[in-house]
Amino acid sequence: MAVIDMVGFDADDTLWRSEDYFHAAQEEFERIVGRHVDLGDTGVRDRLYAVEKGNIAVFGYGVKGMALSMVEAAVDITEGRIPARDLHRIVHIAKDMLRHPVDLLPGVREAVEEIAAAHDVVLITKGDLFHQEAKVRDSGLSALFRRIEIVSEKDAGTYARLLEEFGIPADRFAMIGNSLRSDIVPVLRLGGWGVHVPYHLTWAHENEADDVAGHPRLRQVATAAELPQALRDVVASAAPAALAG
Repeated sequence: MAVIDMVGFDADDTLWRSEDYFHAAQEEFERIVGRHVDLGDTGVRDRLYAVEKGNIAVFGYGVKGMALSMVEAAVDITEGRIPARDLHRIVHIAKDMLRHPVDLLPGVREAVEEIAAAHDVVLITKGDLFHQEAKVRDSGLSALFRRIEIVSEKDAGTYARLLEEFGIPADRFAMIGNSLRSDIVPVLRLGGWGVHVPYHLTWAHENEADDVAGHPRLRQVATAAELPQALRDVVASAAPAALAG
């Protein structure tokens, strides 16, 4: 009995590197702004995050929203003293990120291929449409996925809508990802399964998640190589409930 009919994969920092480049961009932003203010007194990192968080509803997620938030934060933090050449440099940081090649994480291709041999797999990612489409294309993984969904937000409502479109009940769906907030908690709330693959860097916004440690439908692994076994464990745990149903 295939008690897990479909497995969803996150993209950024689950299949390929992403937050590394955002982290480097933030450090470069601080160096630029640091030419005009005392970084120790202005709390640049916290102020940038406050602007980014406030702009999510306007710009969405991704590099372009980050760049616009950096420009806004730079002007605010320096009280308008930042020169045009430094604002231009911030724009170039974003352009460099958008052009960066896709760097798959170790063992990802093999893990996706093995899981796809046993389950339908879908890719569910959020962010800028053009950039995400380009990364999916350049990853060389797109042919492995039954569907590729690029959404504006990954919350319980989004997952519920997708599962309805897929015709899959939540208890027969498992989601794999690095973010508890976006990949795991919403699916657990709906009655699905989650496999958490923590990444070594996480944006502060993604850390704002409920504590689900010890949840019976949650598994955690350290590397992509462990994912196929984690899915087998999920299937073994889901089978008794499916038989009882």
